[in-house]
Amino acid sequence: MQPDNIDLVTAGLRKSLPSSVLINSIPIISSLNNPTIQEIANELNAKVLFGFAYLNNQTSNFSVGAMQLSNYLIHLKEGCLVITPGDRADIILGALQANESANYPTVSGIVLTGNILPEPSILKLIEGLSTIVPIISVEHGTYQIVNRIGDIKAKIYSNNKQKIETSIHTFEKYVDLDNLTEKLITFEAEGMTPKMFQYNLVKRAKKNRKHIVLPEGNDERIIMAASRLLDMDVVDISLIGNKKQIENKVLELGLDFDFSKVAIINPLTSKHYEDYVNTYCELRKAKNVTPDMARDLMEDVSYFGTMMVYKGHADGMVSGAAHTTQHTILPALQFIKTKPNSSVVSSVFFMCLEDRVSVFGDCAINPNPTAEQLAEIAISSADSSLAFGIDPKVAMLSYSSGSSGKGDEVDKVRTATEIVKSKRPDIKIEGPIQYDAAVDLEVGQSKMPNSEVAGHASVLIFPDLNTGNNTYKAVQRETGALAIGPMLQGLNKPVNDLSRGCTVDDIINTVVITAIQAQGL
Repeated sequence: MQPDNIDLVTAGLRKSLPSSVLINSIPIISSLNNPTIQEIANELNAKVLFGFAYLNNQTSNFSVGAMQLSNYLIHLKEGCLVITPGDRADIILGALQANESANYPTVSGIVLTGNILPEPSILKLIEGLSTIVPIISVEHGTYQIVNRIGDIKAKIYSNNKQKIETSIHTFEKYVDLDNLTEKLITFEAEGMTPKMFQYNLVKRAKKNRKHIVLPEGNDERIIMAASRLLDMDVVDISLIGNKKQIENKVLELGLDFDFSKVAIINPLTSKHYEDYVNTYCELRKAKNVTPDMARDLMEDVSYFGTMMVYKGHADGMVSGAAHTTQHTILPALQFIKTKPNSSVVSSVFFMCLEDRVSVFGDCAINPNPTAEQLAEIAISSADSSLAFGIDPKVAMLSYSSGSSGKGDEVDKVRTATEIVKSKRPDIKIEGPIQYDAAVDLEVGQSKMPNSEVAGHASVLIFPDLNTGNNTYKAVQRETGALAIGPMLQGLNKPVNDLSRGCTVDDIINTVVITAIQAQGL
């Protein structure tokens, strides 16, 4: 919340508009850059004590009232937000009086920390003042609150007319509207933002509706995800589980669940049970599977759900919320099997970063792929990227960029890159290349100036599972990126695995991408 930062609107305009559209450089507008008291109260889940009428007061800086009042007053600046423990009556009253005084700057508001309220006598004194700036109370200590306020990004709300008018005025003053209109009419988007990506996923899934089976129907997260998917009207759903238990959980969760739109299947009572048992015996007769063995396995929700996909009674399966990856994938490997041109099943995550969507592979399946397997993973990932609307520029990641690195691991990546080039010359690929050179334009141009992938990579292939899994989790946690997946590649029909720590949103996203995979078959 520093006055010399570029505000959100200004930064967005400078980044997105062609230079020919701008009449002059758009100046920094501090009133758009800094949050209002209302925004701060919302972010901190604060209780508003006084000054409801002035919650749109604009902050320009903040300071902590921890010293004696006489010393603190000289640090006040125009539009200052005062942060002080709730028992510092001297700072509170001093700040209020300074706001009224012609000899001191105005105060935008006061934040009382530590979940402490002033004494009743002090509150009564404040209530009697003619004008009171917003005073809000928060639970946490001063240090934590200062850091949180410093991280708040300003937004424009519909009830803040001042910010809206400032934005419109700034836009009209510094942007050539006629020229901009022409640019917008002929505009073609480059790249894919996370919002665009997610919107397109749902839109594509709805366009050619598919039937997805969720074998873990008794899991609360699966039930909540199914309820939301029904509201979205994006796929047809079958749940495998106990109908009575599912109905009870729906009541406990208070969900609006239309049971008429969902098939709830108990494998033992299913009309397809005997057919599935016989089919499995036939498919696995070379492995000496007996009818009794097949019956036991078809009682297992993962085997039954996978057989539904194999027989065409469902278009895809999503499982793993309550089962291991092996439990989910093993049935698919046994009888759905891999595509004719695939020798390995791999996975990708769609990493929805702040300004782009990247494809990470393989982060879930293959511990230490060979050069040949790594090449196949790269090809499958590039095809998946293209199928989901992302222009594939493949970076084969290693600890070295270009030809300088030596060692077995970097040689494996180099060999895999050459295999891809020979098999699929249409794929833009670079390797070996380091992560920073793959995604950062300046670093990429510095290390590999003649590469069309360096600095622009959209598909990042990791040399092993240890590197890939840790990297995707690090990026997810440190950047707040949404990781959609893993999406399995190489199977004849789509079966996708969830993490046992998955959220409801993870389940919904995975169901949607599974439906889209099924459309391509």
